[in-house]
Amino acid sequence: MSHVVTTTTTTTSSGGGFANVGYTRTIQGQLKIAQVVTLLIAFLCVRLSKYWTDYTALRYFEVVTLFFLIAFLIFFIMHLLRLQSKIPCINWTLTEFLHYVLGTILILIGSIVVAVKNGGIAALIAGSVFGFIASFLLAYSMWTSYKVTWGSQPTSAAV
Repeated sequence: MSHVVTTTTTTTSSGGGFANVGYTRTIQGQLKIAQVVTLLIAFLCVRLSKYWTDYTALRYFEVVTLFFLIAFLIFFIMHLLRLQSKIPCINWTLTEFLHYVLGTILILIGSIVVAVKNGGIAALIAGSVFGFIASFLLAYSMWTSYKVTWGSQPTSAAV
């Protein structure tokens, strides 16, 4: 007696084919969008201000915000297009965690400097406030990334 066995396997992905659109609905995706937007606003507020009181301090803020804006935009695009799974030789969770740590510290320093040296200029005050908001968002992402990277992991292998 012969039997025929048919197995059907279906896979589903959030958002369909090429892009992982479901990532934009996750907490991490929304945090990255918020980080990119706040860093862009902070950069533009300082950059488009007409009256500067201290060029070196404000240039530092511009460089730091623009660098991390580009870095987190690249991370967002990588998650959106699932590129991190195509380059498995890099620990992307640890890489993002280190960027969050550096970004939080450097943007916080830059925001404090702009807050101190704003000279009462409204655009610089707004840039400083958005810098503090971005620092908070980066610190929150760092904390959630830390929990994922070094969270509860099994201490022994199951036999």
